[in-house]
Amino acid sequence: MRHPSTQACKVTVRRVSDAPIVAAGSVPGYGPIFNAGAIHHDGAFHLFARGVRDGYARNEGPGPRFLDYVSDLLVLTSTDGLDYEFQHVLARGSATGVHSYEDPRVQTIRSGGTDHVMMTYTSLPNPKSGRPWRMGMHRLAYAGGRFALNRTSGRVIGPEGQPDKDAVIFNLRDERIGLIHRIHPNMQLALFDSLDHLYSAGADYWDEHLRELDRHTIITPSPGALGVGAGAPPVATEAGLLLFYHERNAASQYTLNVALLDDETGRVASLLTEPILRPELSWERSGDVDDVVFVQGAVPRPDGTIYLTYGAADRCVGAASVVTAEVLGALRAAA
Repeated sequence: MRHPSTQACKVTVRRVSDAPIVAAGSVPGYGPIFNAGAIHHDGAFHLFARGVRDGYARNEGPGPRFLDYVSDLLVLTSTDGLDYEFQHVLARGSATGVHSYEDPRVQTIRSGGTDHVMMTYTSLPNPKSGRPWRMGMHRLAYAGGRFALNRTSGRVIGPEGQPDKDAVIFNLRDERIGLIHRIHPNMQLALFDSLDHLYSAGADYWDEHLRELDRHTIITPSPGALGVGAGAPPVATEAGLLLFYHERNAASQYTLNVALLDDETGRVASLLTEPILRPELSWERSGDVDDVVFVQGAVPRPDGTIYLTYGAADRCVGAASVVTAEVLGALRAAA
């Protein structure tokens, strides 16, 4: 079967299927399943998806887009990156903790001489609270073929009272920790000596970060676009760190874009001014939020490709692949 592909800026993105790899309603008790991070571990792909519980409704009045909208984090697994099976619920929204878990990214971080599997996500409070969304972070443990939360490691991070989301963390060459986050409409970079430093960063750190936010900004929207945000955790290559991110353009489409980060500083070395993937298929064009491809997973493969996972129209999960050398070649040409 030939699967649809798209070409832009001399980068060809090949969808692994012309249908979602995870469809809405495919897990009992849940409707939309989308915006999924991914890693490959212990011989399998592990997909971490946002699952919206059954029973929500579109709001016909003022206020939020939907009513009774609560999302949990679901784990699905696959040996080939195409056929996924539901494994378990990783985290549930609750009235006493995180109201909704949204948009998880999963990444392996080296700190203190040890590898840590870390999940970042958007922590959404109860809509009636008046509090903003914040960045959340958890360590994950792995045993018996499945990931679980390290229950004592959960934190809300970032500046207090400031809407902040789309967090990814990664290592620089010297093993410092970079955190990319999104205070609308731009993407910012924060640096930490270690995971402990990130966990313990308090008001003094974040107040100074906010005072010099322009200096910490690394990517701004293209002319006419409405906003940008980190997508997948950066992928290490011999040329630097590949960051696949999303942009909301002037037509309110969410597209997949790519930049190359310097692995010593975390700053942008080059980026492509045009997206490499746009919403094109019916399930990317129509859903709870139309015209969305929202990248969150990027897994380098032994064959020289990068496997990408993305949310489609806030309903389901799609997957695609790109050739690493092709992406780097386009970024070198754009530098």
